Amino acid sequence: MKIGRWIVAVTLAGVLPAVPAGRVSDPVRIVALGDSLTAGYGLAANDAFPLKLQRALAAKGIAADIANAGVSGDTSSGGLARLDWSVPDGTDAVILELGANDALRGVDPKVTRGALDTMLRRLGDRHIPVLLCGILAPRNMGAEYGHAFDAMYPDLAKAYGAILYPFFLEGVATEPKLNQRDGLHPTAAGVDVIVEKILPAVERLVARVKTEARKSP
Repeated sequence: MKIGRWIVAVTLAGVLPAVPAGRVSDPVRIVALGDSLTAGYGLAANDAFPLKLQRALAAKGIAADIANAGVSGDTSSGGLARLDWSVPDGTDAVILELGANDALRGVDPKVTRGALDTMLRRLGDRHIPVLLCGILAPRNMGAEYGHAFDAMYPDLAKAYGAILYPFFLEGVATEPKLNQRDGLHPTAAGVDVIVEKILPAVERLVARVKTEARKSP
């Protein structure tokens, strides 16, 4: 992630007062931490989810800088391993979208839950609000696996007070016209649907950032 993406405030001693850490700036600085669904696998850079979401927010008068911290093929454990450098100091909020590759590889749901749990705890310790994006396990993994996997997202969101978006691919999964040939990754039109559907939850995330900022001394 390029440091140049952030607005750096330089304080002149004796001239300007220091800005307390965590104070909301304009734009709101969001990190989209995820896998290929976030990274924009198979798409032009301008069609990736973070940039399209940023433009959708701007159209509603919400200034946001959304960093694309998506890594194709990443699992929840991989996201945990890179959490600290993917979410640098100065981040106001995180959109957490991980778990799809865990499900496709049949990773034990306990492992996935553990990684997501640790990420939510560590982000909470840093007072960074999170929008947790749920993933549904493929139905061919069996009912027991699917139940254990699907349930972890609402459970974790409730435990940590995160905003939950139940299914990241809502309205896109299984729709041939909205997916690339692999049937797994959305087309540019599919990303448009994702952005449209998730936008209200992201607006709640931004509102939460601003509310927390007003509470800061």
